[in-house]
Amino acid sequence: MSHDHHNRVGLELARRIADGLPSHPEWIDRARRTLDRWRSTLGETPAHRDWDAILDQDVATVIAALLDESEAGHQRRQNSPFAGIVPPREVWAIKREIRRATG
Repeated sequence: MSHDHHNRVGLELARRIADGLPSHPEWIDRARRTLDRWRSTLGETPAHRDWDAILDQDVATVIAALLDESEAGHQRRQNSPFAGIVPPREVWAIKREIRRATG
């Protein structure tokens, strides 16, 4: 798959998370636990520090970071601690939908 395809999938997953986050603030705690788990196996990375700073902000700021379409936003989504929030069936449906749309 192309880089553009992965970016589109990542952005759509981020949109789903952003849509649900106001109703599920516990996802932020889950993202923090994910970062802690990654840190214990990978060590500290700049991406972990970036997400720590974001998760310490209000929900609106977290949502803005998830939906940031800049290059930094694309990179951030590649290391999203919200991995696993969107159910696998929905992830695969998103991937199929984007693959069909982009040919």
